[in-house]
Amino acid sequence: MGDPLTGLLATLDLTDTGARTREDIFTGPSQWAPLGRVFGGQVLAQSLVAAIRTTDAERIVHSMHGYFLRPGDASLPITFSVDRIHDGRSFSTRRTQAYQNGNPILSMIASFQTVDEGLEHQIEMPADLPSPEELPSAAEALRGVDHPIAEYWATERPFDMRHVPSPVYFSVEGEHVAHQAVWMRAFGTLPDDENLHRAALAYASDYSILESIFRRHGVSWASPGLKAASLDHAMWWHRFGRVDDWFLYAQESPNAVGGRGLALGHIYSREGVLLASVAQEGMVRVPR
Repeated sequence: MGDPLTGLLATLDLTDTGARTREDIFTGPSQWAPLGRVFGGQVLAQSLVAAIRTTDAERIVHSMHGYFLRPGDASLPITFSVDRIHDGRSFSTRRTQAYQNGNPILSMIASFQTVDEGLEHQIEMPADLPSPEELPSAAEALRGVDHPIAEYWATERPFDMRHVPSPVYFSVEGEHVAHQAVWMRAFGTLPDDENLHRAALAYASDYSILESIFRRHGVSWASPGLKAASLDHAMWWHRFGRVDDWFLYAQESPNAVGGRGLALGHIYSREGVLLASVAQEGMVRVPR
């Protein structure tokens, strides 16, 4: 299946169809996935790239809010329509709809701002965590497991992921708490394109955020009968950071009820700079 990072870059290289009505139209490929469903982070990142393509270069994305409407088919390409909702003196707003077979699979609104100065503060990165070099990679944690999803997670994802305190692939070790952290970075080096790094960060932000819900209830990905899916996803970019350097994704779940769980995340550079914040509600169902 080739190099995973090269595959990610190809996936984010959308084609401008040249079609113009009141919207800009782009198309992009889907990455192969073991269950045949498009990874949510992929369509989020592609929708963001489509919106970026219609926005002045000096305006930087600072937030997006998206709803997953239908499962995507990983065997089909995706069409993206971008509505240029508003261009003001400092801010621009874009709405991206992602379609397959004429049906929307994701609806997203993103906001862009001209770089400005202002008040500044941030919450601190969690302290006293092990470094990524002290933790096993996904490939090491999944070594020897004969299962197509495990093989894909171990070898085909474009990001190295190292869990604190440990992954929840097969079991939940230690206390059942509603928080965890994951060190992440891309395998290989990405081009010096800040928007590409922002889109790749959106891609990675969908990987593990629901696991804070799982951990609280002692649920692993291998729990029999588990059904989990992202319902919506919000993200705010605070400061620029490269995704081919290690970053820490600190995650917590303040609530779960009615078959849904809410998860929050903060993404820091290795030096402790707060790069982005994330919120996602997901469907999480386990048999009684």
